[in-house]
Amino acid sequence: MATNQMRREAAKRKLARQQERRALQAKRRKQITMITSAAVVVVVVVAVVLLTTLGGSGGSADTTDPAAAGISPERIPTDSAPLPTRPTALPATVNCAYPASGDAARPVQPPATADISAQGTVPVTLETSSGAIPLTLDRALAPCTVNSFVSLAQQGYFDGTGCHRLTTSAGLQVLQCGDPTGTGGGGPGYTFADETFPELTYGRGLLAMANAGPDTNGSQFFMIYGDAQLPPNYAVFGSISADGLAVIDRIAQAGHDGSLDPVPGGGKPLLPVTIEKAAVQ
Repeated sequence: MATNQMRREAAKRKLARQQERRALQAKRRKQITMITSAAVVVVVVVAVVLLTTLGGSGGSADTTDPAAAGISPERIPTDSAPLPTRPTALPATVNCAYPASGDAARPVQPPATADISAQGTVPVTLETSSGAIPLTLDRALAPCTVNSFVSLAQQGYFDGTGCHRLTTSAGLQVLQCGDPTGTGGGGPGYTFADETFPELTYGRGLLAMANAGPDTNGSQFFMIYGDAQLPPNYAVFGSISADGLAVIDRIAQAGHDGSLDPVPGGGKPLLPVTIEKAAVQ
């Protein structure tokens, strides 16, 4: 027959087991909470990285460039692509709009907007630390783009700025410039509409605008020295001379630092490229 003492001992043991179970359950709850919190942090970090790399304000051609090494000469096409032509010609003059957008990387005035010529070409030479890169801007292809580029060049916006992105992958071989901040996020404080058409294709020797989505053009542009498998979302507004392409080829062969891999791809050129002056002839 159980005595009072025995009942008290049994009750103590039962209470001890209950307290042990509660302590174990509390420990498990804490571990689960910590794991869940860590998972949430990981998800948030991944989301931030994706938003930063895919939706940056500076604009990039969206592709992955896994090779940080320089591109070998045999991988660079030797034939330049023909300059595209619009399926329907523009009128002799057009009106453009350059609405304010964000802070300007350098103080500049927006371009003129009325009666902008859509005829003829404009020679521009990028005098760079690696050599001269002569360009021919084509108003018939993208008059508002040419108008903006010439205005920025004449105001000295590009002078003393580095080309911040080189890609060397088989699908995208370009040198991207036009951001005074060197981060890929800088612009002139205004944007303008895309001057594209479905028939646009890209290739060696073409000059095109970088963007961060529809109608977000600013000051950043890219020079295609090789392959460029892109959708027709980037306004082509001119061409690069053979001598200019030879300069870019040397830059590409030196490679990049991989700082922008895997998205948007590429990195800073290992042979630094500074636009000392963008001279409009």
